[in-house]
Amino acid sequence: MTENGFFECSKSFSVSEIATLTGAVPREGADLARRISNIAPVDRAGATDLTFVEGATFAAALMSTKAGAVLTNDRYARRAPSGITVLQVSKPYPAFVTIARVFYQGALRPTSVFGTDGVSPGSFVHPSARLGSEVTVDPGAVIGAQAEIGAGTLIGANAVIGQRVRIGRDCAIGATCTITYAHVGDRVIIHPGCHIGQDGFGYVPSANGHVKVPQAGSVIIHNDVEIGAGTKVDRGGMSDTVIGEGTKIDNLCQIGHNCVIGRHCIIVAQSGLSGSVTIEDFVVLGARTGVIQHITIGKGAMLASRSTVYEDVPAGAAWGGFPAKPKAQWMREVITLENLVKRNRKIADSTIADDNASSPNP
Repeated sequence: MTENGFFECSKSFSVSEIATLTGAVPREGADLARRISNIAPVDRAGATDLTFVEGATFAAALMSTKAGAVLTNDRYARRAPSGITVLQVSKPYPAFVTIARVFYQGALRPTSVFGTDGVSPGSFVHPSARLGSEVTVDPGAVIGAQAEIGAGTLIGANAVIGQRVRIGRDCAIGATCTITYAHVGDRVIIHPGCHIGQDGFGYVPSANGHVKVPQAGSVIIHNDVEIGAGTKVDRGGMSDTVIGEGTKIDNLCQIGHNCVIGRHCIIVAQSGLSGSVTIEDFVVLGARTGVIQHITIGKGAMLASRSTVYEDVPAGAAWGGFPAKPKAQWMREVITLENLVKRNRKIADSTIADDNASSPNP
């Protein structure tokens, strides 16, 4: 892996230890005592690096790799050079991630950009705020009156934690985040530039202009949620905006007021939920998915990238398109349209050829 100086590999493993941790089976003749101290792509890995190959994309690179050890499955193991230590496992990438997480624990969540130990003198903590043990507060951060910050939590530079906000244990709140009118669980990661708890977008049109609707709810974020950089989560109007346990939200997403997102959902970049949307457990929204207000997406459903959802999606369904519909129907319509265009183009080309053939020579 490129030595960039930003992250340090925390330890090394023997091949035997990696096999034990991942459940992989070493190929006959593997050097079980070899030390592995880093990770790298298969085409750049060196003698002390661990790499993996799971699909056809990098199968050719496997044949010439210089890696110290390779995690791969039965299908590709035979392509590795004879001198390479091969660890066979049914799911190479998850096994690789298991080791990578140990090597680079410091890359799993934001850390203090100032190297702060405790509360920086350059931060602003209200006297009535309550901070647990081993809380880190970087310069410029503001923690409001009666806010509560759990033990082991990081509040990044220039972040703002509003009055009476509660943040749980072992959280990481990135630089320049604002969190207001919110309760945040344990082990939550909120990346830089997020804004949580601001007004929902609610207005009543009238002849004299748009009348603002009071947004009197809050935001509830459960344990083990991760929210990507630049994402916005509006507080509820008459009820709360809720993000369920273990849900992961990518960068630059918009979560409207009163939305309820279930447990262990995935919401990919630039997706937007209008107000009062319900996302049930284990739903996956591809990049740039849009959902109009008051829609329910059922448990385990999957939406393809750039889908726009105008009606409820059944549990377990796979939908896509604009407007979103069952994937099989959407693909049939796309193929039919493509075939129609091709047929019409042939007809047009044939008509032009006939016209040219029948035209008198000048």
